[in-house]
Amino acid sequence: MAYVQGYVAAVPDENRDAFIESSVVMCAMMKEFGALQAVDCWGADVPEGELTSFPKAVQKKDGETVTFSWAVWPDKATADAAMEKMMADPRMQADSMPFDGKRLIFGGFDALGEI
Repeated sequence: MAYVQGYVAAVPDENRDAFIESSVVMCAMMKEFGALQAVDCWGADVPEGELTSFPKAVQKKDGETVTFSWAVWPDKATADAAMEKMMADPRMQADSMPFDGKRLIFGGFDALGEI
């Protein structure tokens, strides 16, 4: 089964266009280095929970929107190799994150099934 990396961030609303530009670069790089799919999403219906929620997890502030992203890889080895290549790639160095990276949540998951 595939390996999936997921990301959640709070992006200032005024940085939406910069997020989209960054998304184009990052998704293209991921695909170039072996991702089967790379997707970035801008929050449309992300409610604040009482105990837990995406907004709470990323410490969303007023004037920010929660984003959700994922990349699907053939396996973890491909994802790990791609991350090394991306960190060394000049395009990555030129790309600045349009959000507070300290509040970014990410993780890798073994896919158990898909439809």
